[in-house]
Amino acid sequence: MVAARPREDLLTPAPVLSSAERARGISRVLLQVFGLNLLVAVAKIGFGLWSGAVSIFSDGLHSLTDSASNVVAMIGTRVARRPADDSHPYGHRKFETLAAAAILVFLILVLLELIRQTVGRLASGGAPDVTAASFIVMIGTLAINIGVARYEMAAGRRLRSEVLRADAHHTRSDVYTSVAVIGALTGVWWGYPLLDPLAALLVAVFIGKAAWEIARETSGVLADQVVLDSAAIERVVHSVDGVLGCHEIRTRGSADHAFLDLHVWFAPDSRLDDAHRLSHEVKDRLQQEFPQLADVVIHLEPPPRGDI
Repeated sequence: MVAARPREDLLTPAPVLSSAERARGISRVLLQVFGLNLLVAVAKIGFGLWSGAVSIFSDGLHSLTDSASNVVAMIGTRVARRPADDSHPYGHRKFETLAAAAILVFLILVLLELIRQTVGRLASGGAPDVTAASFIVMIGTLAINIGVARYEMAAGRRLRSEVLRADAHHTRSDVYTSVAVIGALTGVWWGYPLLDPLAALLVAVFIGKAAWEIARETSGVLADQVVLDSAAIERVVHSVDGVLGCHEIRTRGSADHAFLDLHVWFAPDSRLDDAHRLSHEVKDRLQQEFPQLADVVIHLEPPPRGDI
């Protein structure tokens, strides 16, 4: 039987932060990029309405969802930092993942709006008023988007945050769409007005791609996808003297807040107190090797027949 492989991004070493430090770091990043995303959205939407360029207006709507998703993410992160309680014994960490899923909803809504706007332009025809100011606005906002996407993705990896990575994917799609819009504006400048709504359709494709990436990552957490390599866990368990092996290894959770349960084998004639002591040593070594483990549940049992 082939062991399930964890997501590659979860194998990247990262500094261990307390939950409070991590939450403050995520909130600080989100607040910083919120202002920049809002500035970009206002500039694109305003100029798109003034010039009649549906591609710029559509790209502005896309940017506006960046700002809205920042607000959703900040709310989700604040809830996620709450400690475990009687109603949520595993903590509130998944609320951050739910916030990332909310970003997906924003993307789908803006995708539908873009399609509506584009179909309307294709049906009615017409050409936008493309000037040098159009290129200045698009190139300036493109530079901001590139900086925001790189900064937020790096912070998401450092803080092991799905919501920051999801938001960075969202902003990165703005980079691609802005490049496409600049290309379309160049074509309109040269006398091909059809390129304006076609660029808006390309924006929709990039948004769909970003939505798919976010859906894949958040569904992995919500569906309890494997988060740690079972072979690495076995190596740690076998490093404890007196332990014969293990099986039924199961992990779930998120990159920074994972749960593990497994069956550990002890000699059939082991005293219960000895086995219990060794199981605590196994747990300590596992949490030392994998600091993201919030809890480890170990079931004591003799090895299967034939493995003694």
